[in-house]
Amino acid sequence: MSFPVEDLPDIPSEMIADVKKFVRIDHDLDDAAVDEFIRSAASLCEDFVGQMLVMRSVTDMLPVRSEWQKLNRIPVQSIGAVEFISSDGAAVALPAEAYALDIDSDGFGWIRLADNRNGSRLRVTYNAGIGVDWKDLPQTLRQGIVRLAGYLYTNRDGVDAGGPPSAVTALWRPHRRLRLA
Repeated sequence: MSFPVEDLPDIPSEMIADVKKFVRIDHDLDDAAVDEFIRSAASLCEDFVGQMLVMRSVTDMLPVRSEWQKLNRIPVQSIGAVEFISSDGAAVALPAEAYALDIDSDGFGWIRLADNRNGSRLRVTYNAGIGVDWKDLPQTLRQGIVRLAGYLYTNRDGVDAGGPPSAVTALWRPHRRLRLA
């Protein structure tokens, strides 16, 4: 359930500088490549830990049901719009009394309709992410991203150095959230 790498917010120059320092780059010619490697590393980090790193808006399409339904991304910071999508595709904002919302202590977002409606789907827009910005991420996640981006940069020509550093998963593992299917 990964996002396209392009959906990540802009990479701050400090993170680019961290990667360049880590792999001992002393010029700006490869900044665009380093940015792309950071994006790839951050996307892999999100997939590994099962959480969105930097807060951004997400839209889930859910079936119309009156029981509690869990939103797909965590950690949910806020739930904005709830819209009913009719079978002809028209969207209608639901009044607040038509549904209940909850964000539990684990960061999962939940929605429940007050009544069963005829229709095809529910569209829920919410904000999810560990931090508001890159600087809000725990240092272990940032360091793992820097190390993995450095590894990707160093091995960009297809030279296999034996796989990514195991330190990356060691740094990320405490933040990992697994979902059972």
